[in-house]
Amino acid sequence: MNFQQLKIIRESARCNYNLTDVANALFTSQSGVSRHIRELEEELGIEIFIRRGKRLLGMTEPGKELLLVAERILNDANNIRRLADVFSNNDTGQLHIATTHTQARYSLPGVIKEFRNLYPRVRLVLNQGNPEEIVAMLASGEADIGIASERLMSEGSLAAFPYYRWHHTILVPEGHELTRQPVVTLEMLSTLPLITYRHGITGRVRLDNAFKAAGLAADIALSAQDSDVIKTYVALGLGVGIVADISFEPDRDRGLVCLNAEHLFEPNTVWLGLKRSQLQRNYAWKFIQLCNPVLSLTEIKEKVFSAHLDKTIDFQI
Repeated sequence: MNFQQLKIIRESARCNYNLTDVANALFTSQSGVSRHIRELEEELGIEIFIRRGKRLLGMTEPGKELLLVAERILNDANNIRRLADVFSNNDTGQLHIATTHTQARYSLPGVIKEFRNLYPRVRLVLNQGNPEEIVAMLASGEADIGIASERLMSEGSLAAFPYYRWHHTILVPEGHELTRQPVVTLEMLSTLPLITYRHGITGRVRLDNAFKAAGLAADIALSAQDSDVIKTYVALGLGVGIVADISFEPDRDRGLVCLNAEHLFEPNTVWLGLKRSQLQRNYAWKFIQLCNPVLSLTEIKEKVFSAHLDKTIDFQI
């Protein structure tokens, strides 16, 4: 048994058992992947995968147990490699953060400025993506910290901490008919073309659920990935925007009017995610604390290194 075989087991699960994708992820050949799997099964005397011909369909029960062990071994090996960095370079290095456009653009600038004042020799790398991509970057080690929606909280391999809550807000051009209404209702919105986030982006589910619960159909005339794009088309008069309240900046978004929507849609929580059981440099722990100052270092580390996946932290901000 060797590390390459364990990596193949892990990547097979991540790549939905597509051996071509596994080979590409590990920079090897498909025939080499198949050979390693065959040799490991022969060594252990078990079948790791469920097969249909040459295709892998899933994992057997022994294979699922092996996957858990492989994850632990590979994670521990990664921690060993990180030990020297953790203890010898406390204020130098790189911090990779995976987040959405909205967080990178609106919620993080103040935090990053404060972090840079504390750690001027640490280089920050911001990778933007949707919540699923952020989870994948954390799982692969491409990112140290992930910042996104409830998707991080629901992933068992991650330790998640609350960052902040946000609400949807309605944006319309100055003089729009909705600005003359004392309270905006879902019924009013259902009669107008809407511009909001696409499916898969934080908050879209709550918007869709609100209309569905009210027995109404939303006319989504245009959907996009980030708030800036949505605001651009609202300013052109193409529809009513529904975005995260943090993304409205009165000084910059001149010509647009922000209308309250807290009574229409459930609030959303942004979460900070770290890979469980993974050593972090001291400045990574500090970054989490800068995002949510009520979290103690002990509290953060206890959850990251806890074996209990059902442990949660009450939201405080």
